[in-house]
Amino acid sequence: MVADILSRIAGGAILAVVGWGLGNFIADVWGPEQFIFWVFGLTIAGVVIGLVATPFATVGLSRSIANQTRSVPTSRLLSAIVGMVIGLLIALLVSIPLFRIPGWLGLILPVAISLFLAYLGATLLFAPSRDIFHRFLPDNRAFHTLNGVASSSSNGHSGPVLLDTSAIIDGRIAAISKTGFLQGTLIVPRFILNELRHVADSKDSMKRARGRRGLELLREIREEGQVRTEILEIDYPDAREVDAKLVGLAKEIGASILTTDFNLNRVAQIDGIAVLNVNELASSLRPVVIPGESLRLKILHEGKEPGQGVGFLEDGTMVVVDSGVRYIDSELDVTVARVLQTAAGCMIFASPS
Repeated sequence: MVADILSRIAGGAILAVVGWGLGNFIADVWGPEQFIFWVFGLTIAGVVIGLVATPFATVGLSRSIANQTRSVPTSRLLSAIVGMVIGLLIALLVSIPLFRIPGWLGLILPVAISLFLAYLGATLLFAPSRDIFHRFLPDNRAFHTLNGVASSSSNGHSGPVLLDTSAIIDGRIAAISKTGFLQGTLIVPRFILNELRHVADSKDSMKRARGRRGLELLREIREEGQVRTEILEIDYPDAREVDAKLVGLAKEIGASILTTDFNLNRVAQIDGIAVLNVNELASSLRPVVIPGESLRLKILHEGKEPGQGVGFLEDGTMVVVDSGVRYIDSELDVTVARVLQTAAGCMIFASPS
């Protein structure tokens, strides 16, 4: 508020002086009889324009620039400044002979060339591939946004945990957060929220339902407060894939990734990022079954091989029963013959007791 008032006063004063000088210049050209009209008219106009428009051109512009650059690494900003300075130095050398051109052209050309080369230099060095400071300066944009939540990866899973869209849509994250297994802070980047919103707005009814359920689960997690949850206002415009953005952010702030996506799991592990896979957690929590153990389950349908029947344990583990087709829709005591562990989970082969 104070900055807004001060900018209005300063803008009004500056434009009043500009209006007074411009009015004097016009009066000298058009004759002294126009002095009062032009001088006082343009002075008053300068005051009004300054009081009304200055906050938008100063405070509003500075806030907009701050918001735009908040998610930009410090090293890239410094590279852009260096590029702008280099462009201005080149423009100075090029403009020396241009100042000798008589008239307005001798003033306009150097200014135009300076603006163009400064913009060109800043744009060229602002690109991530030409960031000359990234090896010397840590990218702490995410650390500032998290207000000290982020910690180094050496702390294991007690540090921040980035939520992937697949884990949110999966739904089990809400139950896991209530158990206290998750330590640290759950972080939902803005680009993940945007992707989740697109899923919730999908024309496909199934995707739309899952997306809306994901948004509802996020709201419940935040309201219950069992685990601290932060929305991180950050994006990577240069990265097209959401997975690439998530992996890049995890590397920057030393966070682990919570996901159910098999491909993201492998990519993150290759980059040395800790991954919390909900499917692997569920698989590891299943009770251990050994050959010779007796189980009781209901045979639900026929298996792929002739005579086989298929049932499921309470945790969802598939049990294939030899000669079990005749027991469909019936409960049956079976004896475990062998256990097959696959990437998709555990499968049990059994025979009627």
